[in-house]
Amino acid sequence: MAIAFTLNGKSTTVDAPPEMPLLWVLRDELDLKGTKFGCGRSFCGACTVHVDGEPERSCRMPVSRAEGKEITTIEGLSEDGAHPVQLAWQEIDVPQCGYCQAGQIMSASALLANNPAPTDGDIDEAMSGNICRCATYNRIRAAIHRAADIAQAPSATSHETATGAGGSEA
Repeated sequence: MAIAFTLNGKSTTVDAPPEMPLLWVLRDELDLKGTKFGCGRSFCGACTVHVDGEPERSCRMPVSRAEGKEITTIEGLSEDGAHPVQLAWQEIDVPQCGYCQAGQIMSASALLANNPAPTDGDIDEAMSGNICRCATYNRIRAAIHRAADIAQAPSATSHETATGAGGSEA
């Protein structure tokens, strides 16, 4: 069955069984390997993508539900890794094993899109569906706060944001 949706800003049509999980369409049919398989039961969050801007577990979402929707994967968050959450993740050095990071970043970016200045409680609630087996939760929370600061910086250039510099280069 042909299913049409927008994927990372581009019109996409796939021929897949309607009940096939979106995760497997992304990974196996479209060769987007950033979205990870973790548990297959919507418990861990490793497979999180955005569906019309909201975080969704792709391991349990049938591809038929993607029809006509806007799907964003970690590969589509930014072309060059310069999304504020990605920059903050690097600056704070969040990952250890890194397996859950795409899902964590997708959940965090959805949070910040809806709440540009979250409290610790807001972050804990929004991220509660994402499990990090390395337990980098404190760094995840710090990175989300940092990403909020980066996103709200009035005139930060990519270089200034990436390096944390605020003035001119020497």
